[in-house]
Amino acid sequence: MSKEILINVDSAEKRVAVVSDGKLEEFYIERPQDKTIVGNIYKGRIEAVLPSIGAAFVDIGLLKKGFLYLSEIESAYESADAPQPTKPKEIKKGQEVLVQVVKESFGTKGPRLSCQIGLAGRYLVLMPLEKQVGVSRRIEDDEERRRLRAVFQEMTLPKEVGFIVRTAASGKSKQELQRDAQFLYKLWKRLEKTVEQKKAPAVIYEEYDLTFRAIRDSFTDDVHKLIVDSKPEFYRIRRFMLTFLSYLTRKVELYKGDDLFTDKDIEKQINRINESHVYLKSKAYLVIEPTEGLVVIDVNSGGFKKNLGQEEAAFKVNCEAAHEVARQLILRDLGGIIVIDFIDMGKEGHRREILSILKKALSQDRAKYDIIGISKFGVVEMTRERIHKTVQMLSYQPCPYCQGRGKVRSPVTTAIFALKELKRFLKGKTLKQANMVLAPVVIDEILKNKDGLKAIETKFKVDINLISNPSAHMEEVKIS
Repeated sequence: MSKEILINVDSAEKRVAVVSDGKLEEFYIERPQDKTIVGNIYKGRIEAVLPSIGAAFVDIGLLKKGFLYLSEIESAYESADAPQPTKPKEIKKGQEVLVQVVKESFGTKGPRLSCQIGLAGRYLVLMPLEKQVGVSRRIEDDEERRRLRAVFQEMTLPKEVGFIVRTAASGKSKQELQRDAQFLYKLWKRLEKTVEQKKAPAVIYEEYDLTFRAIRDSFTDDVHKLIVDSKPEFYRIRRFMLTFLSYLTRKVELYKGDDLFTDKDIEKQINRINESHVYLKSKAYLVIEPTEGLVVIDVNSGGFKKNLGQEEAAFKVNCEAAHEVARQLILRDLGGIIVIDFIDMGKEGHRREILSILKKALSQDRAKYDIIGISKFGVVEMTRERIHKTVQMLSYQPCPYCQGRGKVRSPVTTAIFALKELKRFLKGKTLKQANMVLAPVVIDEILKNKDGLKAIETKFKVDINLISNPSAHMEEVKIS
């Protein structure tokens, strides 16, 4: 399998695509005005305490106040050697806290904060408030888990902090893990000094930008190439990698063509990311409808025409759909409550197999998720962590025509509405004529039944001029 990371740099935005055998698997956008703050560490000041919901609002120097559970503040004070002020008798307004952003602002909600600080490296996450080593649950091989724990027992590690072994650490040597641990520990000691020197609210640490996050999280050994189309970015990447990942530097390549994403046939795939319909090779399709807190995915057989029984046909389509559903969840970074409606299957074994395929396809997902199970109707309920703003949030806004409804009035409905608006406009006025500007299709509907228009003209003793405007929106009604 040929896997590549493609980085497109423009003055207005930076885009990263992870591609396997020419198929888009992951896609991210970062713009200067929308730069993520997830992972940033702040010295904040509590602005308000709400005991009723067990939370506090924290000023971290941004427009929106951060949201922090009080239990997190208490657990942070209980941790040894934490760079926190002495614990007061009660949590109150004005108190300073060290926090990390774990979730972006969404809508009117401010960023979600945590006192459980974590500094992510290539293979490890340093946890300043912990004193033990944990291994990622994504590393499922028991023998590898035992090997990693044995390696850590041999390593020279600081006693006052803990570590979590990331999935990328699988198969890595003691030397590689030791190097990562030493780098993270030195970084944390520098941050401790910054905490002491700065007054709240202040930023203590800023997470890597999109390029470096992609290198840290996605540039694994199975990646064949990292291709970037910007010379300054190319040299910036090389400097970064010579410091931390020198053995991968040979895989970094500067693209010298005209359009990297188009030449790699990725632009078309990106343009389809937010379409509601996703078509499968079998001619079956998915319908994906996200709302603010819920995503509904419906599996349809569509043009699937293999000569199989109903049960086998449903199972065949669902197998293909399960792989694609996982891909779309990661690609679109969909989060919240997710309901997947597979085609009904009568056999319990088939339902279990579909669930197994879905879980396996999601095993490489870096976001946390929880699958409840599959019902006898083929409905899967799951949740998926939503951390960053999705590509859709960054690239689209609510439609100014339908106001986010996803639908507009039909010409018939608009024609009826226009005549009602005309009556409201004429009421109490004495006019010889009035003009009504409408889309051509709406005028056609009014003229199909002229009696309504004539009744208005007779009642208000006015001549109505219907003016056709081909550029007018379907719902637009202008009366003068």
